[in-house]
Amino acid sequence: MRFVKIILKAVGYTILVALAVLLMVNLWIYLSTFNHVYDDIDDVETSQVALVLGTSHRLINGNPNPYFYERMQTAARLYHTGKVKHILVSGDNATKYYNEPEKMRRALVKLGVPYGDITLDYAGFRTLDSIVRCKKIFGQDDVIIITQPFHSYRALFISNYYDMNAVVMTTKEVEKSLKVQFREYLARMLAVWDLYIINREPKFLGKKETLDI
Repeated sequence: MRFVKIILKAVGYTILVALAVLLMVNLWIYLSTFNHVYDDIDDVETSQVALVLGTSHRLINGNPNPYFYERMQTAARLYHTGKVKHILVSGDNATKYYNEPEKMRRALVKLGVPYGDITLDYAGFRTLDSIVRCKKIFGQDDVIIITQPFHSYRALFISNYYDMNAVVMTTKEVEKSLKVQFREYLARMLAVWDLYIINREPKFLGKKETLDI
């Protein structure tokens, strides 16, 4: 019985330490980035390029993904108000049957953004990949990143690590489940692990590309 109590106490302490680390990491990421996260387009300074982080245009149940459409609307607004001249859309194109960047370009063209002012990054498999490739492949340090508010802090944290002069323009808030929120808290932990512990590189880099701006 005593052995069981010792085990339970050890498990309890482990859980408390894990929760404390989770809290500290999330506070670190938030406090180091929130000053450069904007929700009002008038407050954002102009930049050459907007980087739109990818997501599927459909949910698992087949319904339209509100995260996708809010990102496209925000990117189009930045372009039409003259805040950016070019849009880099970065997403997953792991197979010929799944092409996030192409879906994003089609949506932006429907919103009035010229085809020639959109560049596709087909290897944005993760947030880290999209941001690192924006700098190392497309040569862009000074960008406006577009994503949802809950995702914005992690995206900017990664760009800060790579010494990019980036800010985030958030989309309108979309109702998110507790599952999505908790997954983001864990993703921030993973970002710190990737950057500071194992120095993770993007899945694919390749040759440099020039944006036609």
